[in-house]
Amino acid sequence: MPDEELLFDVADLFKAFSDTTRIKILFALMGRDLPVNEIAEAVGCSQSAVSHQLRTLKQARLVRAERAGKNVIYALSDDHVYTMLAQGMTHVCE
Repeated sequence: MPDEELLFDVADLFKAFSDTTRIKILFALMGRDLPVNEIAEAVGCSQSAVSHQLRTLKQARLVRAERAGKNVIYALSDDHVYTMLAQGMTHVCE
């Protein structure tokens, strides 16, 4: 059995996937890196709501941010995030 702290971290990771707005944000970022305003447009939410959800996704290390002038550009952290989303879709569609 894995260590209790590790189990807690895995549970927190899956909690980050428990909100449909966060899932929409992750799917929007699967196509390309985007600034907050474009993410908000893609998911149909306000920029402040998206920023709030992005904070949670950053804490879970699912997205990363990079400053580009006045904008902050968000991207999926790594290929593992893409794989988890793809596997999740495969699982629920079977």
